[in-house]
Amino acid sequence: MDSIKTKNSKVLVTGADGFIGSHLVELLLKEGYSVKALCLYNSNGSWGWLDSFEEDTKSNIEVILGDVRDPLCVREAMKGCEQVFHLAALIGIPYSYLAPASYVETNIHGTLNIVQAARDLEVSRIIHTSTSETYGTAQFVPINENHPLVAQSPYAATKIGGDQIALSYWHSFQTPISILRPFNTYGPRQSNRAVIPAIITQIASGKRQIKLGALSPTRDFNFVTDTCYAFLALANCHSTIGKTINCASNFEISIGETASLIAEIMGKEIEIVTDEKRLRPENSEVNRLFGNNQLIKELTDWKPSFTGKEGFRRGLKITAEWFNNPLNLALYKSNQYSV
Repeated sequence: MDSIKTKNSKVLVTGADGFIGSHLVELLLKEGYSVKALCLYNSNGSWGWLDSFEEDTKSNIEVILGDVRDPLCVREAMKGCEQVFHLAALIGIPYSYLAPASYVETNIHGTLNIVQAARDLEVSRIIHTSTSETYGTAQFVPINENHPLVAQSPYAATKIGGDQIALSYWHSFQTPISILRPFNTYGPRQSNRAVIPAIITQIASGKRQIKLGALSPTRDFNFVTDTCYAFLALANCHSTIGKTINCASNFEISIGETASLIAEIMGKEIEIVTDEKRLRPENSEVNRLFGNNQLIKELTDWKPSFTGKEGFRRGLKITAEWFNNPLNLALYKSNQYSV
């Protein structure tokens, strides 16, 4: 691994108000970075999950309310930054069936705005966020970075498009871009449109009949701190420039088994019922995701701390404890399925 010193540099995090973005901001501050946070503009002045930080932490973040879809906004936010962690995206798969143009604008045009501004401003590193959904249902396992890309949803199609826009700037202009492709990240603060929070919030709210979609698909779940350390690992390694790199725990488990494990951890008996609204169209469901993390381990010093069934159990316990806090649970609508 050929590491580079990046601590104490000023970095921009797009999507900093979101689930993974807010955790990444925390880690960057802990590691000594100066952080600019681009949060989605809103008339309430909300900083999303950054609002939940302690006041002394918030005072160390330079927050900009804006939108990655606006090139002028992106350019202004990026000025003075040495590195960019680009996480801003529309990510809900069901909503991408309803509003695909919004996904094109945010995930493709937004990424174009990021890489163009980074090129013009001569930013030293861009870490762009992909997703394991770009692979579609596994054609072989574990899935490495050479696996074909198959868009089984408008969301996946726009993430493939964004990834390719980013890589095109490396090939065309040598803009120093690395792409991190996380498999399914989970942890505190995640939206309950995702399956793990959906299970936990229903149980924590007293329900014993738990509404879910398909139970047979398998996933490779990554605890959020592992994903965040993977961002830093790529940012600190020259050898990752121009590459797309998986972040995976290298552990596979079905949705049904995950629900049972969460119920066991929370000490509750549950009955799972199928909610038709939560089922994807048949050919859109990604039936198997199981990631190969060999490349990131070869190029960097990253390795997952929450891997295997025991690691997954530890991550789920931390996540369930956070959601079980009444103050946190009150932020979620467990009675309502949100796309």
